[in-house]
Amino acid sequence: MNRRQIEEKATNRYQLISPLLQEGLDPQKSKQLRVAISKECGLSERTLRRYVAQFRKDGFEGLKQKTYRKTEESQEDSVLEQAILLRREVPSRSISTIIQILEWEGLVEAGSLKRSTLQEKLAKRGYSSRQMRMYHETSGAVRRFQKKNRNQLWHSDIKYGPYLPIGADGKKKQVYMVAFLDDATRMPLHVSFYPMLDARCVEEAFRDAIRKHGVPDSVYFDNGKQYRTKWMARTCSKLGTRLLYARPYSPESTGKVERFNRTFDGFLQEAKLEDCQTLDELNGLLEVWISECYLHKGHSALKNQVSPFTAFRSDSHPIRMVSAEELATAFLHAETRKVDKSGCISFQDKKYEVGLNFVGCRVEITYDPSDVTELTVDFEGYPTWKAKELVISDRAGKRPSLPEHMTKATVSKSRLLEAAKEHTKQRKEVAVMPAVSYRNLGNGGDFHV
Repeated sequence: MNRRQIEEKATNRYQLISPLLQEGLDPQKSKQLRVAISKECGLSERTLRRYVAQFRKDGFEGLKQKTYRKTEESQEDSVLEQAILLRREVPSRSISTIIQILEWEGLVEAGSLKRSTLQEKLAKRGYSSRQMRMYHETSGAVRRFQKKNRNQLWHSDIKYGPYLPIGADGKKKQVYMVAFLDDATRMPLHVSFYPMLDARCVEEAFRDAIRKHGVPDSVYFDNGKQYRTKWMARTCSKLGTRLLYARPYSPESTGKVERFNRTFDGFLQEAKLEDCQTLDELNGLLEVWISECYLHKGHSALKNQVSPFTAFRSDSHPIRMVSAEELATAFLHAETRKVDKSGCISFQDKKYEVGLNFVGCRVEITYDPSDVTELTVDFEGYPTWKAKELVISDRAGKRPSLPEHMTKATVSKSRLLEAAKEHTKQRKEVAVMPAVSYRNLGNGGDFHV
């Protein structure tokens, strides 16, 4: 198991126990949450208590698996398809029940199929109990909620912006607004336009919001592909932030940020009159509008209709800040690359030198999206090392010598021919054995065949 897989497993563990880490949680409520989580994920309450204790002692690092165990062999496709069919027949059917049915039907041997292995395979195919429940029809009625203190919950959303002449060709392209809003105070933590519509714009906005206003206890997003990414789950876990997603097809659950977007439409109408030509110019106008037309104006949803700025600054709830190094580590990305015949990998249209010893292998790379001058490379059985961008010189590099454990072994005989001789000898001995005569068995007595 490589480092990326270990971090993904720790991320999943944190997301499971995040409800148990709330402040002021009484023992009875904690017990109820453990029982609910245990039924949902199939883990015992004892395991959940151990995860909580490890996180409170060592943070995110405490949730990482310390031992390296070989995973069970993957199940045959036919067995997995039958397991999927059993889950589709009754979505609430547990993993243990599915395994029991497969054993009774003779599709697998008793005790050969592990619950954790089947659960992992079903999750990869999109048939885990949580994934199945995600699409169940639910009532549209919801209750309004609001957190008591700042940074307890953040909302975020993306909105389409105007067209600007961006790029060398001078053609107008649409820009996109990303906003992060505090739930308790309606404080706009970071609002800015970006030239791209992908996970990078969310990442940059999220990082700037944390740098300016601290780390949130929880974040609440919709199900857009810009938010449902592996790096978002990994980043939130490393920062100790609970990651929450709205139920599909329920826009009322993200009502606060949607209400901010309707107010933001007023700025878009005014910005059309300015005819901005650059992204910096548009963001400059946005900063002025946020400060003068929203930030310092009374908000009807806040107590005594104070402004979001006043509500955020007057809150006594402590702000949890992190160092620049911790923030950079939390936002690292991880990918897999195959090493080509020259010992290099391709990354963002550039070549990085890994080493000729890894030709044909797939290596794990970790990098900071804001600085790709160096990549951190991981390969099982080797210590982590740095890979720099390849510099092509006017001379060819010398190929390294073959490692000693890979050199040709010296032998005096052919093991194939020796084994063939022995096999031929045994076959001839079997061929000359006398045949059994049933006629001779009856001579000299009353025995008859």
